[in-house]
Amino acid sequence: MSTTTALDQTDFARLPDPGPGVFTAPLQRPAQVGEDWLEPAQREYTAEEHRIWDDLYARQMQVLPDRAATAFLAGLERLDLGRGGVPDFTRLSEELRGLTGWSVVPVPMLIPDHVFFWHLANRRFPAGNFIRTRETFDYIQEPDVFHDVFGHVPMLTDPVFADYMQEYGRAGWKAMRYNRLKALGALYWYTVEFGLILETGGLRAYGAGILSGPTETVFSVQAQSPNRIMLNVDRVMRTDYVIDDLQPTYFVIESFDELYHDTVERDFDRLYRALGPGFTYANSAVIDVDDVLHRGTQEYALRGGRGSGARPV
Repeated sequence: MSTTTALDQTDFARLPDPGPGVFTAPLQRPAQVGEDWLEPAQREYTAEEHRIWDDLYARQMQVLPDRAATAFLAGLERLDLGRGGVPDFTRLSEELRGLTGWSVVPVPMLIPDHVFFWHLANRRFPAGNFIRTRETFDYIQEPDVFHDVFGHVPMLTDPVFADYMQEYGRAGWKAMRYNRLKALGALYWYTVEFGLILETGGLRAYGAGILSGPTETVFSVQAQSPNRIMLNVDRVMRTDYVIDDLQPTYFVIESFDELYHDTVERDFDRLYRALGPGFTYANSAVIDVDDVLHRGTQEYALRGGRGSGARPV
């Protein structure tokens, strides 16, 4: 099968072949998984690992009220993720299928972009089959089961957001065809991972990268340092992002319907033809087309961020 044929297909049941000309992260596939990167089964967690989940859950529940999106809190309640210990993926998938047709599948680590897109396109959410330790309790760079299940899965109970996630996965085929995975990754970063929504009670977080950690939960909606800018898809896909610290900028939507239509109805062929291989805007930039809700001081970043021990203000 040629690369062109694989990436032009509309049958999303087949795993796409990005081909050698598409820039992807060089990940070494573990011996126990096939080309779909799925683990044979969810692992059995120790009693201590189950306690770590419970302690992480309890800590987040202290900061989420009035900061988490209504849809996230509703999903958390529907799935009862605090019933004790790491949730069972089989039970979780049964409940999700009844709500929005999604399932949760175990993977050993970060997986290649084209495999991730393929799972999302088929309404499967890949979740890390491991949990952080006490030593990495406050921060872990690679997403674990707490980030993936607690942070992401509640939003998959919302029908519109669930459809957005599937369409995002399908959009991966086109991004690979134009070799613009980095641009599409920025959209995921600033929505699914670090998105904010404007609700009646004020700004609320719906991004998993925010909602799975207490510091960023508070920082994203209350701190003076970060910019908060209304989402513009073209602008976001030209914007660099931070992977190992609090975000200098957050993008805000008015509704999940708006997010869905602004992305699904966008002519990405035309956008990708206009994009360069790198980013145009720094992660702290405010530009003339921005609809700015809050122009941040950038004090946290200017003081050196996490590595310097700067206060997240």
